[in-house]
Order: sequence, then structure tokens, then C-alpha cells
Amino acid sequence: MLRPHSSRPALLLPHTVPLNLSKTVGLLRSRTITFPATMAAMSTVSTQKEAVSTQDLLPVQVAKRLEKFRTTIFTQMSMLAIKHGAINLGQGFPNFDGPEFVKEAAIEAIKSGKNQYARGYGVPDLNSAVVARFQKDTGLVVDPEKEVTVTSGCTEAIAATMLGLINPGDEVILFAPFYDSYEATLSMAGANVKCITLRPPDFSVPLEELKSTISKNTRAILINTPHNPTGKMFTREELNTIASLCIENDVLVFTDEVYDKLSFEMDHISMASLPGMYDRTVTMNSLGKTFSLTGWKIGWAIAPPHLTWGVRQAHSFLTFATSTPMQYAAAAALRAPESYYEELKRDYSAKKAILVEGLKAVGFKVYPSSGTYFVVVDHTRFGLENDVAFCEYLIKEVGVVAIPTSVFYLNPEDGKNLVRFTFCKDEGTLRSAVERMKEKLSRR
Repeated sequence: MLRPHSSRPALLLPHTVPLNLSKTVGLLRSRTITFPATMAAMSTVSTQKEAVSTQDLLPVQVAKRLEKFRTTIFTQMSMLAIKHGAINLGQGFPNFDGPEFVKEAAIEAIKSGKNQYARGYGVPDLNSAVVARFQKDTGLVVDPEKEVTVTSGCTEAIAATMLGLINPGDEVILFAPFYDSYEATLSMAGANVKCITLRPPDFSVPLEELKSTISKNTRAILINTPHNPTGKMFTREELNTIASLCIENDVLVFTDEVYDKLSFEMDHISMASLPGMYDRTVTMNSLGKTFSLTGWKIGWAIAPPHLTWGVRQAHSFLTFATSTPMQYAAAAALRAPESYYEELKRDYSAKKAILVEGLKAVGFKVYPSSGTYFVVVDHTRFGLENDVAFCEYLIKEVGVVAIPTSVFYLNPEDGKNLVRFTFCKDEGTLRSAVERMKEKLSRR
């Protein structure tokens, strides 16, 4: 369970930049929102420097199912990066732009008048492009009209899947560490979350623990491969075992595959492609990671018609439709030649090498990363108490941002020795960050 940092945490107002990361992460883990009595009693104060509205002093109201969640760690870390002039190797967005042919396709779509509401489950051109790409990758032939739902990024695909297919009290298995939206959307759905922890050095699935956890009471299991934050890729043996258990116990699989084109040491395997699995799998993906266009928020969910129905029901009342011109541009992107994906891997492999070799030279214990654009390291040899204290020191004293991984676990203690770096930055930025750490980060 996530634990409160204190019994009476102060609120971070929307405009506030946190000064203390330890307190910030404590708030992220907190389950309650309470104002100090003195704050509640304050009247409006105005000076030449600031004016505090009484509206800023009112207690925040939030549904119980969401009160444990705060502004995401990614937003907080990016704010701190700006405040301290630190190089941001924390949040996973590129600091370089996507390909020109995709941007030109978006401009052309806007100029040609494709600017009104799109069909709820996606413009036909994009649905067809998703199907064609999926067939190339998996060999599976699916119906673009009945089995593809276009969403506002993969995060909405995740939300629509959870809200559309999970009932209150349903048991869902997660693998920790996990992308933070998984737990939040499952909380909104009222799910009973069970967690299996992947541990270093290889973050392999503890198959015997999984076998003892999954049962006829399990509604679904959620898989992310390649895996954020560790960079792990689920092996064929692991996926086959999971598939066998799901078939045996009649369990659904929700699989987040947004990093499928960023696989380095092994080939990506889509769960839906395994025998007997397509009919019980929702495959979620997006444009942003592969084409360095994270701000466009174009995603999709692929599922058989009987599961697509639930996904679309939720999607209809979350966003209804996704940006029309960007959908047409996304269709152009997905029709890119194979040479684009080959160059993408070469480029990211070079970036990965710069960061991994640099982190090792600094003195980190670096764990293998087979996919994504993330690397997880053990920070303990630098003598800080935990991942939060280390990241706070790294930002303020060294000028580099990493992400404390404890926020990705139900039990934060499981992640206290680990931090995550990203290499989706230009090579100059990566080298500068490494040099800062070599110069200012000393072992204790």
C-alpha cells in the first residue's frame, strides 16, 4: 500500500513549484488531504509581492477513489528541472522533433478542412493503417471497423479498457514497478489490485508466484512489454506461461505495447499473437514514442469485437473522439517504410550507449535494458538514504533529473534503491548530463 508522508500534509496548490522533493513524493503517496487549522483560518492577505485569494485556501474536494493520487511524479520532476536549471533525464519525452513527413501530413490535413469531430472510434484511414501495421508485426488480420478503437493517447486506451471491462471488486494483477496510470485507472474502476514484483537484476517474472496468485477469481492481468520503467522485455517463455494460465483460468490480458519499436536485444512479442490469446487480449499502443510526437496524443486499442464493445462504451464518454487532423497524419506515419524503424533503433541504440557507458563510468550499478528508452540504476553506493533523497540531491547539487522508482510500486520500499534515467534526448544533452555527474557526483 502507498503510505502517507505525514498525517497532515500541506497541499500543493496548482501554481506551486515544490521546493522539497521528499515532501512532494510524500504527498504523492498520501491518502488524505488535510489543511492545517491555521491555514483554514487565514483571511485574504495582499501585499505588493503577492495576493492570496480565499479560493486558494479552501479544502480540496476529491472522490475517495482518487484521494491517494497527486500530480504525477513526471510533472513534479519537470517543474523541478526548470526551477534548478537541471538537465531533464526524468520524464520520457524527446527533446527533438518528429519526422517532417508526418508533420507535413498534419498541416495538409488541417489546410484541407479535416478539422471537425472525427468518427468516435477513429477515422477510417487511421483504423486501416493500424490494422496493416498490426498484421505486419504479428501476422494477425483484424477488422478495422469492429476491432480498432482510436483514443487520445495510450493513456486513454488504458482508461477506456479498465473502465469499460472491469467491474467494482474485480481482481486485476499488475507487475511492479508499473506506469502510474495503471493503478489510478484501476482505482477509478473499483478493482481489487494484486501485485507481483519484478526484481533486479533481470526483472524476470517470478512464475511460481504468478501461478499461486492467478485464479478463477482473477478478471485480468496487465502487461507492459517493453517495460517502463525497467526496460525489461517479457520473454517468450514468460508470455507462454502467462498465456497458459490465462486460458486455464479464463483471464483477460491487457497489454501496453507503446515501446514495441524500441526493442534492442530481442524481438518484441505481442501477447495477442500467441495461440488462443487474441480473443482474450486488448492490445494498446500509440504514435508518440515511435515517432517522437508525444504531444499529439494519438493511441489505439485492438481487441476482438466482444471486448471492443466495452472499450468503446467507455471511450465514448471519456473523449468521444480524438484530434481529426492528427489522425490523418498518424495514418501517414504508420505507413512509413521499414527503413524508418531500422533507423529509429540505430539512433536510440547510439543514445543508449552514451548514457549507459556514462552512468557506469560515474559509478552506478546499471541494470540491463532490452527495450524502451529507459535505464534503471542502483544509486546506493552514493550514500543517500533512498531514491527520493538521491533524486533531490541529484537535481539541486548536480543539475540532473532522474525519476525515483518507489512511486511505481505498491510498497515504496521495493523501489528505494532504484532510479530511472531516460535517453530520449539528443546526444549533446546526454553527454552534458554525464559530464555533470562525473564532475559533481561523488561516492560516499
